[in-house]
Amino acid sequence: MPLLTVLGLLAGCGGRTETRPVSLDDLASRALTYALVDVDALENPNTAGSHRFTVTIAQAQDGCTRLVDGATATFNGQPMKLEPGGFPDTGGRDACEETRAWIDFDPEVWNAEPTEDARVFLEAEDGSRAVSLIVKGLKTKRRFAFQGTGSGSTLRRGQKYTYRWLPAEETPGPISATLLREEGRAPATLETTQEGSDVSFTLPEATPAANHLLTLKASLEGEVLECEGIASCEGSIFHSSDFEVAVPQ
Repeated sequence: MPLLTVLGLLAGCGGRTETRPVSLDDLASRALTYALVDVDALENPNTAGSHRFTVTIAQAQDGCTRLVDGATATFNGQPMKLEPGGFPDTGGRDACEETRAWIDFDPEVWNAEPTEDARVFLEAEDGSRAVSLIVKGLKTKRRFAFQGTGSGSTLRRGQKYTYRWLPAEETPGPISATLLREEGRAPATLETTQEGSDVSFTLPEATPAANHLLTLKASLEGEVLECEGIASCEGSIFHSSDFEVAVPQ
């Protein structure tokens, strides 16, 4: 093989897999994105990541970086899993991973506790705080509540039904609704109307008599109260709820 070709291949490999170590202070020019995922699923309710809060810090524009050892991340005083980023140690992959911290939460615990601001701090090994994020009212259990008489477990064709996103002070949107027949393959999307935190739909006359899985879901942009040690902070809150409903003959 010609010498120039060999040198070119070596240079390409080095540029693709080299990771540069950085401190928390070096993240000052980066963008931080947060995401709260709150999925209440009837099928596979314990799927990994279904109740998780994550912060992700964008990679540098001039190469791939990895956070130095010793840094820690906390969510309201609880330790988060911190992934430093960079190229993974395992072979066969050449994607540069972003610095990420995440924590799973117990939905029943959050439901029983009062609403709190989310306070995320990244600290150096010496305990000095370098990055801080505070999001208003993020730490609370979200859910959809049936509005009407009864439990809402039976839906009748041609009837209008309303569900409310809780906490009602929040206005997500748009809220979508789907209906999946038992042993069905593809859910049907219901036509909805929304007023504030309330979403309504009328059950179509063509809905077959059977048990169905009703899924309501929506996203909400959080309100950032503090964003320090980083260039910008933005993110979203996602929630979905499943309901088992029966459509009679």
